[in-house]
Amino acid sequence: MKTSRIISWHLCLQFLSLPFLFFAVFSSASKLNKIPKLSPTGHHETFLHDPETPTADSLSEDYETFFYNQTLDHFNYRPESYSTFRQRYVVNSKYWGGSNAPIFAYLGAEAPLDGDLSVIGFLTDNALEFKALQIYIEHRYYGKSIPYGSREEALNNASTLGYFNSAQAIADYAEILLHVKQKFHAEKSPVIVIGGSYGGMLASWFRLKYPHIALGALASSAPILYFDNITSQDGYYSIVTKDFIKSSELKDHLESTYATAAQYNHPPRYPVNVICGAIDGANNDDGILGKIFAGLASYRTNRTCYVNQPRNLSETDVGWNWQTCSEMVIPIGISNNTMFPASPFELQDFINECKAAYDVPPRPHWVTTYYGGKDIKLILRRFASNIIFSNGLRDPYSSGGVLENISKSVVAVTTTKGSHCLDILQAKETDPDWLVKQRKVEVNIIKRWIAQYYFDLEVLRKIPS
Repeated sequence: MKTSRIISWHLCLQFLSLPFLFFAVFSSASKLNKIPKLSPTGHHETFLHDPETPTADSLSEDYETFFYNQTLDHFNYRPESYSTFRQRYVVNSKYWGGSNAPIFAYLGAEAPLDGDLSVIGFLTDNALEFKALQIYIEHRYYGKSIPYGSREEALNNASTLGYFNSAQAIADYAEILLHVKQKFHAEKSPVIVIGGSYGGMLASWFRLKYPHIALGALASSAPILYFDNITSQDGYYSIVTKDFIKSSELKDHLESTYATAAQYNHPPRYPVNVICGAIDGANNDDGILGKIFAGLASYRTNRTCYVNQPRNLSETDVGWNWQTCSEMVIPIGISNNTMFPASPFELQDFINECKAAYDVPPRPHWVTTYYGGKDIKLILRRFASNIIFSNGLRDPYSSGGVLENISKSVVAVTTTKGSHCLDILQAKETDPDWLVKQRKVEVNIIKRWIAQYYFDLEVLRKIPS
């Protein structure tokens, strides 16, 4: 097989395994977009007001939408801090056991809540067994949870954007969860918070900051160690490169499968046929990136897709730019040890870009100051509990994840073949055994947390006041 043909199969398989990578590569040449987005469901591909985006209203009648009058600023007592905005949350009480039955709370991330409701399956897949109430909370400044009455006003300048950060977001979640517990007369119900990617970071941080509200947290694909140079800059793209190399081991099998499908007059329009055909047929003179782009364009046939063509920015594009220019400074760079051209992350250059865009500099050390991260094994084993850090090792962001147990109840659940947030997506009959096992491990850990909680609750009830 010629070298160009081998490269085509490498690109094809990797395209199917890591689609979010290519959208990050092509999203923009700006350094503000140098930090790949963290959305677990690829919502940064959705343009503003895209009619194809599923909405909460289009789901079954089991989902009921509410709005909470949320405090704009939880950490100051200035007059404007008391302003409120309508924050959206969705409840599914179909399997709710009432009284002290558990509550599963999904913490929204850097995207509107709508898309999550249709693809995040961990809550719905396990609600019946746990008799759990399901709650999905939208992150402030996304979707319908917009302060100041309009998106234009909320995103107007650094002053209005100043309330757009993770600390305010998890404080929002705390208020809403306490409100829902009171609303459903579930003051003693144990709460398990669940999130993926940036939302996974929020879930783990929520458990650390609000242990009186959340009994435990499932943090899927949460790169909490990719801050302040705890993780090597090239960790992300090093894994991408390794994934490409490993894909060559499967090229012969994929070649055989593709050839078999081609024998039929009308082979199914399966992504492997569409993408691989486009990559394989691309002009060799265009190089590797040209082949990648050919596959990208072929898969997204219903939309215009050119590298330098102007396009509408999605809510995630806009929001994530601000978040990374304020506190979410994840220093992802590219060294000479990857398949990509070297492009190190230069902090001062990034600071200059952010100051030019927003007139304020980022705070690159704030996440580790407020939430921790350095010496995590030493620190968290002393006071933290009931956190699952789940990672698929094919996910580039796993390089910044917790991959080893920290204590008996702060545990790492990893899968060699797993990808970004795969464990919290909807379960399917075709899921491989290793993915089924991963989810069972997570469910059993949560069962133990809840069983211990009920035991402690019963003991306290028997103690005279």
